[in-house]
Amino acid sequence: MMNVLKITSSARGQVSESTRLADNYITALRAVQPELKVVTRDLATDALPHIDGNVLGAFFTPAEQRTAEQQALIARSDALVAELQAADAIVLAVPMYNFGIPSTLKAYFDWIARAGVTFKYTPTGPVGLLADKPVTVFAARGGLYQGTPHDTQTGYLKDFLGFIGLKSVEFVYAEGLNMGDELRAKAEAEAASRIAELVAD
Repeated sequence: MMNVLKITSSARGQVSESTRLADNYITALRAVQPELKVVTRDLATDALPHIDGNVLGAFFTPAEQRTAEQQALIARSDALVAELQAADAIVLAVPMYNFGIPSTLKAYFDWIARAGVTFKYTPTGPVGLLADKPVTVFAARGGLYQGTPHDTQTGYLKDFLGFIGLKSVEFVYAEGLNMGDELRAKAEAEAASRIAELVAD
């Protein structure tokens, strides 16, 4: 049985394009893998707090010296990391907000980026500690950004995911969604075609 972790981050919930595309992908996967198990983490409805000094203090305090408060913070981070480790594949739904990823998704990344847990530094550079697994990113944008200097998401997501060991990343783009019915229809058709290709592989 394949375990999929679906992470959504749109403030628009189920009506968002990124979430809809991720759901369409999972539906297509389930058609060929009926035993598919999906765990959903909705960062809009269950947002993580932005990390502060208390969280950083917990991260960098040796386990045997942590206070009860720090242990609770570490337990929260550990649960998120364990969720990633348990997944066979990750589906990431990412809208573009003001040329970046949603702040809720950035907060999530900060909670799972743990020195000695999900990455480590070596004399030759950082090494990701998570076992590599497929990550499929559904990137929905109102305008046209792919392949331009304004696409700040693609490089960042590849860099961060690779930093923690997740290097097998595929992107499905839906762009121009706010630029008229013709462009929206074209974007949706192209995304649907790409989903079919991924499921068939």
